[in-house]
Amino acid sequence: MFDKILIANRGEIACRIISTARRLGIRTVAVYSVADTKSKHVAMADEAWCIGAAPASESYLLAEKIIEVALKSKAKAIHPGYGFLSENAKFAELCTKNNLVFIGPPVAAIEAMGSKSAAKEIMSEAGIPLVPGYHGDDQSTENLLKACLEIGFPVLLKATAGGGGKGMRIVESESEFTEALSSCKREAMASFCDDEILVEKYLTQPRHVEIQVFADNHGNTVHLFERDCSVQRRHQKVIEEAPAPNIKSAIRNAMAEVAIKAAQAIGYSGAGTVEFLYDEDGSFYFMEMNTRLQVEHPVTEMITGIDLVEWQLLVANNQTLPKKQSQIECNGHAFEVRIYAEDPDQDFLPATGKVVHLNIPEQSKNVRVDSGIRQDDEVSIYYDPMIAKLIVWERDRETALARLRGALADYQVVGITTNLKFLSALAANEAFNKLDIDTSLIEKQRQDLFPQKQSATDQSIALAALYIMKRRIKEAKNHAIHSHDPHSPWHQVSGWHNNESNKHQLEFIDNLDNVRVAEVHFQGNEFIIDVNKHSFHASATLDNKKLSAILSGQRLDVQVIEHEQKLHLLSHGNTAVLGLIDNEQQNHDDSAGGNLTAPMPGTVIAVNVEVGDTVCQNQPLIILEAMKMEHTISAPTKGVVVEILYQAGELVADGAELIILNSDED
Repeated sequence: MFDKILIANRGEIACRIISTARRLGIRTVAVYSVADTKSKHVAMADEAWCIGAAPASESYLLAEKIIEVALKSKAKAIHPGYGFLSENAKFAELCTKNNLVFIGPPVAAIEAMGSKSAAKEIMSEAGIPLVPGYHGDDQSTENLLKACLEIGFPVLLKATAGGGGKGMRIVESESEFTEALSSCKREAMASFCDDEILVEKYLTQPRHVEIQVFADNHGNTVHLFERDCSVQRRHQKVIEEAPAPNIKSAIRNAMAEVAIKAAQAIGYSGAGTVEFLYDEDGSFYFMEMNTRLQVEHPVTEMITGIDLVEWQLLVANNQTLPKKQSQIECNGHAFEVRIYAEDPDQDFLPATGKVVHLNIPEQSKNVRVDSGIRQDDEVSIYYDPMIAKLIVWERDRETALARLRGALADYQVVGITTNLKFLSALAANEAFNKLDIDTSLIEKQRQDLFPQKQSATDQSIALAALYIMKRRIKEAKNHAIHSHDPHSPWHQVSGWHNNESNKHQLEFIDNLDNVRVAEVHFQGNEFIIDVNKHSFHASATLDNKKLSAILSGQRLDVQVIEHEQKLHLLSHGNTAVLGLIDNEQQNHDDSAGGNLTAPMPGTVIAVNVEVGDTVCQNQPLIILEAMKMEHTISAPTKGVVVEILYQAGELVADGAELIILNSDED
């Protein structure tokens, strides 16, 4: 076995590989960009080398630089993880030329499957069923549009070198084609340095089912059952499960046989995933083959008890697969949810910032967390917004879902916007629980998954007020201890006032931007808190940030995190966020009514208007790229462009003013 390997990746996958390598006694070398200097994977590895600036194109995509570090550190092999260079045939070939083992499939297999169009040609020749589409070399706009018209709308445009939902657009009609193609090509070039596109018929109610395959260099190929990855947003998976539910055994077995046939057709070796579109009539179509470890591989590990990274290392070391097909068993049911720094209520717009509070569920044989961040880490604009994966296992699907809901309730992140609330809603969604699943589930269940914001409850306001009062009492006691007169009544907040009434009035801003008032009265060692028409008798202890309260006879334990003038009240999956009003600073500048600002840091990709142009409401004005995705900034109203503050290629900060627009109202 190798004594030292280099991991050409970052984040949670680098940490996950390091964990297995450490268990096997293999030393690890991490590489990192300037932005990742203090990251978790750098701290975990036995040694770490900086390879460049924050953008991936200047660090994690520099194949020659990574090879240089591997040779200097005397690593014997390179594990590429997923993303970045994991399916780059030239990088794999470069490893071989430098006597480094590439922990992945042979170069020929990567080349065969590296282009989605070429892969479909190979699979077609092997007799594997394909979705109707165009995968040819003529990439002219006219020819691609012709293919769309022949196939029939809706169609799916996909980057042939793509993955992870990048460079992918659904086109509903001919009128949408030109803009969708341009956007798809730009995103593909930015992510993969390749803007070649294929066209496929878009199936409206398919499921996304994939088979995990494994092969060694001695002619052995097995499958490790299937995963259902149907629930997606932006064409990226959100929740995965294994085994795929509600599929007949005969179809399940046929899929597995086709997957093995596909792997053998290209002389495959190592871990791979053959992905299918499964239609409601029981038919299935080859979609693509990923020649790497998948993000969702932990659910397969949970149902088989097999460490897939260990198997990768064994195969790369030219050993045979540890088990034959007959020895691989499927036990129980597993789910994985991807925790993203993003805002589901804003079309899943990626988010950035510092993780000021992090609490993960207790890990066990039933609950696993794969994460690349720690408390106080920064989530930047430069990389994918996935920050962690939560994986659960139980004896059956229903019990596993209950386990998932409980684990999500225990997961807390403050400082950046995440999709945790959305994932909890998804895990509790009736359609998902009852197996009414396809790739459009999120859109069909929008009302349930994206409920309207509600005003904070009176109980939440009372708890916030109670926390503030307990905090003030603690601060007053600390101040008194360090003062020249520790017994002075001026150090008390427990009801003593000089010519004032015995009450404190606190103001908060709730989810709907309403001002909410709580009046707190002292009564012995207790409080009476009046909110709206409710009067709560309350007592509490405050230990660090944990408030243990009794509110009108009800016991409540709440974690309270203060961040940017807001209180985050966290209690077993329930979160209330309340703004703290500073009565000395209430002047709000509303002068920027028609102006447009950047929703997050990024790079301007295109400016679609000029000064003096008259624009209509919702007209695309500027396109930003951040976290490997494009984001279109549209006009909020009809108006005239007065000034353009940024041009294509320029970096913009979060909240930066981009365009000044005079609206009709102005």
